[in-house]
Amino acid sequence: MSSLPTAASYLSAVSEADARARAHGATPTSTPALSMSSSVTSSSEDTVLDESGVDVADGLSYPRVPPTSDQVFTTVHSEFGHCANEDYRYTSQHRAGTPYKSIPEQDPPYYILLTTYISYIIVICLGHVRDFVGKRFRRANYKHLLPWNGYAALNSDFDSFYTRRLKLRIDDCFSHPTTGVPGRTIVLLDRYSTDYNKTMVLTGTRTRALNISSYNYLGFAQGKGPCTAAVEAAVEKYGWSSGGTRLEAGNLDLHQQAEALVARFMGTEDALISSMGFATNSNIIPGLVGKGSLVISDELNHASIRFGVRLSGANVRMFKHNDMKSLENLLREVISQGQPKTHRPWKKILLIVEGLYSMEGTMANLPIIMALKKKYKFYVFVDEAHSVGAMGPRGRGVADYFGINPREIDILMGTFTKSFGAAGGYIAGNKEIIDRLRIQGHSFTYAEAMTPPVLTQIIASMASIMGVTMPKTPEKPSSPSLALLRSPEPAPVIPESEVIPGTAPASALPSWMPLVPSMIDGSDGKMRLRRLAFNTRYLNRGLRKLGFITYGTDDSPVVPLLLFHPGKMAVFSRMMRTRAVPIIIVVVAYPATPLVTSRVRFCLSAAHTKEDIDEVLRACDEIGNLLDLKHADGERWPVEEIIERAVELVRMPECP
Repeated sequence: MSSLPTAASYLSAVSEADARARAHGATPTSTPALSMSSSVTSSSEDTVLDESGVDVADGLSYPRVPPTSDQVFTTVHSEFGHCANEDYRYTSQHRAGTPYKSIPEQDPPYYILLTTYISYIIVICLGHVRDFVGKRFRRANYKHLLPWNGYAALNSDFDSFYTRRLKLRIDDCFSHPTTGVPGRTIVLLDRYSTDYNKTMVLTGTRTRALNISSYNYLGFAQGKGPCTAAVEAAVEKYGWSSGGTRLEAGNLDLHQQAEALVARFMGTEDALISSMGFATNSNIIPGLVGKGSLVISDELNHASIRFGVRLSGANVRMFKHNDMKSLENLLREVISQGQPKTHRPWKKILLIVEGLYSMEGTMANLPIIMALKKKYKFYVFVDEAHSVGAMGPRGRGVADYFGINPREIDILMGTFTKSFGAAGGYIAGNKEIIDRLRIQGHSFTYAEAMTPPVLTQIIASMASIMGVTMPKTPEKPSSPSLALLRSPEPAPVIPESEVIPGTAPASALPSWMPLVPSMIDGSDGKMRLRRLAFNTRYLNRGLRKLGFITYGTDDSPVVPLLLFHPGKMAVFSRMMRTRAVPIIIVVVAYPATPLVTSRVRFCLSAAHTKEDIDEVLRACDEIGNLLDLKHADGERWPVEEIIERAVELVRMPECP
C-alpha cells in the first residue's frame, strides 16, 4: 500500500479492503509480516487519526494490509496490533491429571562456561589495575573512592566496582529513554556517548521499535480505548490525587470499589490495595509475621519479599528453587526442631513463593505445595505479581491455571503494574487477615493513597477481563451527562454460572464510568488472554526449536534466553535495536541473576501479533548463529518451518 495522506483516506481504504475481501470470500485475518524499518519519527502523534504523513506501509505504525477487524476503528495498531485470526488464540491452562514440570535447565558446552569465567576474570583484573593506578596518578577523578576532606567515601570501591568497570561498558543497553505509550511498539529517544557511556547525549531524533521489553502482558497500555475513556472521566470527576493516606483524608469511594472488585476477581473474602507494588510485600509481610515466627522462602524470591522478611524480625529458611523434595525435608526439620535454642514450637510458619518467577519464567508447583500445606499445617503466601492477569483461562493467576480454589491459599499478593496497565499492588485473603493488615501494614497507615486515575484503570481493566452483569432494568441516570457516558448499544448479560469467580456486577462499578459492549460481555478480556497465551507458547517453543537454551514453562509471558557470556549481552541488544525493524529487548545480568547466566528476558504481550513473533524469531535465528548461542539439545527446525507450523507447534501437548 502506498502512503495515504489523511486519516480519512486510511479509514476509507480499510472499509473498501474489508468489503472487497468479504465479496471474494477471502478474509485477510491478520497483520502481515513486518519487513520495513520503523525509521526515525519526529511526530509524537501515534493514533489512527494522525495526519503527519507517516508512511502507512510501515508495519510498526499501520498494518500494511488493512485487516477485517473492528479493532482498527477503536485501537491504534502501534499500541495494540490488529489481528482477527482465531487460529492465533490459545487458552492458558494446566492439563488435568498431568504433573507440572518446567523446561529442564540445560548447561551449555564446557567451552562456553570456561570462556565466560575467563572473560569475567579479565575484566575484573583490568578493572582493579585501573583503579590502583588511577588512585595514585589521577586522584581528581577518583574522589568517590578516597577519603576526602575528612569524610569517608560514601561508596567503597567494592560496592561500586561492578557498576563502574562492568556495567558502564554496556550502559547504552539500559535505561534507554522513551516517549509515548509502551504498547506493541515504543518510541526511543536516540542517543550516543563520546566518553564510553559515562554520559549520554540525545540526538533529538526518535525511532519507533517493536517492544518486547515492557510488562504490558494484556496490552492495556493504550492511549485510546475503553479503559482510557474511563480514566479521562475519572480525572474530570476526582482530579489527579487522593490527597492523603487511607487512614486519613485519602480514602475514596474508588478505593473501596477497587478492593471489592479485586476480592471478587481473586475469589477471596476481602482485599487491600497499596499504591506501590514493591511496598505491598515489604510493608505487608511485617504485619503477618514477627519474632517467634518462621518464614520459609524460595531461594529465588523477589527482593521485595526478602526485604519484608528482614523488616519483620522473623526467622527465615530457604529451600532450593521449586524443589518440592527440598521443601518437604526443610518442613520436617523446622517443625521437629522448633525455634533456635529454646526448641519451642513456632508461633506460625509462613511459606512464601512466587506464582511466576520473573527471571526464570518458572511457576510455583502449587498442587504439590497445597498437598504439603494439608499435611504439615502451615500458611501459604503466593506472590502473583507476574502471573495474575497473565495466566489461567480466566486470568486469575496460578490458582486459576492449576484449577485450585483460591480460598485454600491464605494470602494472595499481586501487582497492577503488569497485566492491568496501572500501578500499585494488592493483598487478598480472608476478611480477618485483611482487617488486621489495614492497621498493621505500614503502607495503609503512612503511604499516600492510590490516585483516582490509577484506581479507575484498575477497575476498568479488571472489569474488561471479568465481564459486567448489567441490571435487568437500566438505571435512570441522575443527569444527562451521565447518560452520555454509558454506551447506547444493548448490553449482553452473562449468567453468573458461566464465569468463575464471577462477573463484575454493574452496581460494583462507578456509575459514571463509561462501558462498551466488549467490556460488558468480557469478549475484550478473553481475546487478550487468548492472544497472550498463543504468543507466549509460540515464542517459548519457537526459540527452543531454533536451538536456544531457555528457562521456564511454555505458558510463561516471561521468556529468558541464556547468553552466558557478558560481552554477548551488549552485542545482542545492539544488534536487535539496529535491525531494519528495530526490536527492543531487556538484557539481565548479575546481581539480578547468577554471574555466569546472563540472559535476554523477552516480555510478551497480547498486543503483539503473530507476525511480530515471527520477526523476533527471525532476528534471534540470525543473531544466534553469529554469536554462537544455539547450544540446546533436542530436535531443531529451520526458522521458516517454525513460522509456517506455528499453530501446530503451539497446540502440541508437549514440545518434543
